[in-house]
Amino acid sequence: MDITSRRLQELIDEARAKSLKRICFLTGVPGAGKTLVGLNLATQRAEDQPTHAVYLSGNDPLVKVLRAALTRDELTRQKQAGKKVRKGEIEGPIKSFIQNVHHFRDEGIFDPGPPDDHVVIFDEAQRAWNQKKAADFMLRRKKRAGFSMSEPEFLISYMDRRKDWSVIICLVGGGQEIHTGEAGIGAWLDAVNRGFPNWEMFISSRLTYTEYAAGHALELVRQRPHTQFEDSLHLAVSMRSFRAENVSAFVKALLDCEKEEAKKAFAELAARYPIAITRDLNAAKEWIRSRARGTERYGLVASSKAMRLKPHAIDIRVSVDPVHYFLNEKDDTRSSYYLEDAATEFQVQGLELDWVCVAWCGDFRFTGSGWNYHDFRGNRWCNISNADNRVYLRNSYRVLLTRARQGMVVFIPPGDVSDPTRSPTLYDSTFNYLTELGIPEIA
Repeated sequence: MDITSRRLQELIDEARAKSLKRICFLTGVPGAGKTLVGLNLATQRAEDQPTHAVYLSGNDPLVKVLRAALTRDELTRQKQAGKKVRKGEIEGPIKSFIQNVHHFRDEGIFDPGPPDDHVVIFDEAQRAWNQKKAADFMLRRKKRAGFSMSEPEFLISYMDRRKDWSVIICLVGGGQEIHTGEAGIGAWLDAVNRGFPNWEMFISSRLTYTEYAAGHALELVRQRPHTQFEDSLHLAVSMRSFRAENVSAFVKALLDCEKEEAKKAFAELAARYPIAITRDLNAAKEWIRSRARGTERYGLVASSKAMRLKPHAIDIRVSVDPVHYFLNEKDDTRSSYYLEDAATEFQVQGLELDWVCVAWCGDFRFTGSGWNYHDFRGNRWCNISNADNRVYLRNSYRVLLTRARQGMVVFIPPGDVSDPTRSPTLYDSTFNYLTELGIPEIA
């Protein structure tokens, strides 16, 4: 991470010194520290010439948790120093450099001037909106018709208004697209290639990997001048999975149904990163409680389509406040520690726990050779035929299975023969597949 941070700072310093405009693409496995790199850059200031930088994310739960965590930490430091300070005084500056990307975008739309910031860091850049979704939002919510740009294209054009220098840093996660209207990283590459020939591009050499879905746009930018691919812009070692750097590879092989690769990856990580599976939710909860030490945090997660976990007292329709879930203490029923509220992929993406219980529902089922995708509508499961929606559901489980630093337990319900919406046949094949990969069962 130090190498990557230093390289990005070099690129920023050169852009400032030579009045250049640059866009950088940083990749990394889940938990590699992309967010931390971005936050460090956003808060860093050169001694002789301050850099105005802002950290942006379209992930509202992440923005809320980061702001709250930094505010709480600063309040604690001030109190320990014997200083009396109001919460609002601390929140203001933090909100200025950690912003929701959509609010930043709207400022640029309704203010024709250049942004105050020279450097912007876009976390989860692949989740920026495509033109259709951006236009629909602007018409419905802002009463502005005819919006003709994707979010990446507009955000680059906004930073291009600066007459001196600008740097855009895109933090890119692989296989993380989980919602309709997400443009993917190819939209950023297309936008630069088509409309901003004066911008220099610095691209992680790993952006060519299939999970980043850069597609044909990547081949086009190879042919343009001022484009450079660099190994230093990839974070390969996962901070979250510091006991097992192969967790991402294991989850990828599991979801790709590459059974032998998944077995091999699991065998390499099992001793350092415990994973278990069970049909008993109480056993799953006891498993992570017994392993967590001190302040290590644990919690329950489930897919946003996991509608038939309600018989197990898991109702994903209950709104989870991410600040309470991720930051509050063990005596707070709203915290993750209570193992009562299940956070979905939308509430945990970009965030982490030490130990995780993944509740696996009938929405995503192993067939013996691949996956079946389902949505619960009315009183029955319906097949998901749309290719994009299948990708979103698959990526939802990728997110859920990569949230734990220390280890995880997977709960797959036993089913109920008297309930066709929870028939054992909906779950057994998935359970058998995971155990065949070597994951041990607990009773």
